[in-house]
Amino acid sequence: MSTDERLTDPRRLAARPPADFCPVLDVERVRRDFPILRRTVHGRPLVYLDNAATTQKPRVVIDALVRFYEQHNANVHRGIHTLAEEATEAYEQARRRVAGLVGVDDPSRLVFTRNTTEALNLLAHAWAAPRLAPGDVILLTEMEHHSNLVPWQFVARRTGAELRFIPIDATGHLDLDSLDRLLTPRVRVLSLAHASNVLGTINPVARIAEQVRASAPQVRVFVDAAQSVPHMPVSFAALGCDALAFSGHKLYGPTGIGALVATSELLQECDPWLGGGEMIDTVTFTTSTYAPPPLRFEAGTPNVADAVGLAAAVEYLESFGMERVWQHTQCLSEYAWHRLAELPFMRVLGPGERGSRAALVTFADAEAHPHDLATLLDRDGVAIRAGHHCAMPLHERLGLPSSARASFGLYNSREEVDHLIESLLRARRFLGCHD
Repeated sequence: MSTDERLTDPRRLAARPPADFCPVLDVERVRRDFPILRRTVHGRPLVYLDNAATTQKPRVVIDALVRFYEQHNANVHRGIHTLAEEATEAYEQARRRVAGLVGVDDPSRLVFTRNTTEALNLLAHAWAAPRLAPGDVILLTEMEHHSNLVPWQFVARRTGAELRFIPIDATGHLDLDSLDRLLTPRVRVLSLAHASNVLGTINPVARIAEQVRASAPQVRVFVDAAQSVPHMPVSFAALGCDALAFSGHKLYGPTGIGALVATSELLQECDPWLGGGEMIDTVTFTTSTYAPPPLRFEAGTPNVADAVGLAAAVEYLESFGMERVWQHTQCLSEYAWHRLAELPFMRVLGPGERGSRAALVTFADAEAHPHDLATLLDRDGVAIRAGHHCAMPLHERLGLPSSARASFGLYNSREEVDHLIESLLRARRFLGCHD
């Protein structure tokens, strides 16, 4: 059996799911908070299992957006009238609230961005591009989302730096035995996912960062936390990284808002990325000086309303306790992994052991194309994702053109996982696949 076959062998850990695989949240109560979950799709109740792409929004987030626009809408920081002062306070309070989600007390260390992608691009273009030179190395992993790959390709092309990759092993984890060999004196950046959006693997970022500090202290460690922050307790300090990026729309907040959290030292080192209003200190016809972080990186009118909505989402999420959120989504992803692994025709990606995976499970049917399955599941009211999930190099590494993915949130239940399996079996029968 090849390495790639062992990596996704559906027989591995495929015993029946333990009896204690049950959600820890009152799902029916949670579901009442999400208006969209009351709708039907093709005449069937919506079973929304595409949370790794984006989550649905609770009523408190929708209300926060409406309330801001109805009562406080104004531009921030520059006005002295009442609405401007209220909007500014709401925006900066949102910054404090969102920073607190990852255990950061100093709100000046959080830059609002559009999403994780923009935050990672900011690091690539504002910190790395002005500093790297030919012969320098940017270290990534084989499991990265395009958002943590393409920006570094830009930097490599602009600076002459080289891209190198930590491989994945036969279990779907990073091959950390290779890290010492890869951490040469020319490595300047290590940027990696906290949790893979395809394999589900949760990477030991704290352990990796500690190893980097010990053997290559010149390396900056950046973390794509888009798939971890919404589902588990995350402490910036405990991870030991230099910067952390995440998106609001994946943690029950609005689209178009995200965050870059970093050390004060790193933000001071970063050059301005966009120029315009708000990010300046003084401007003449020929020169400018720049505001301190975080305003240095928030040129123009910021996304005030969605920042307020994101703060409401953080407050809502934290009301459950992040440890309970983690237990709930772990339960669902592990249960789904085992249910899928029981099916002899299904290739299930990534690790299946308890506590090892994020809130998703990705799979490939031996006979049915992922797009066909997703289309037929949609007729059943089941929403999943099909494609390469913005991770084409990883799929090539796995020998797959595409895959299907079910991903979970607060409002999902064990019964919905069972519904997923039943719908998959119906779809296969419709396609004429073998049992």
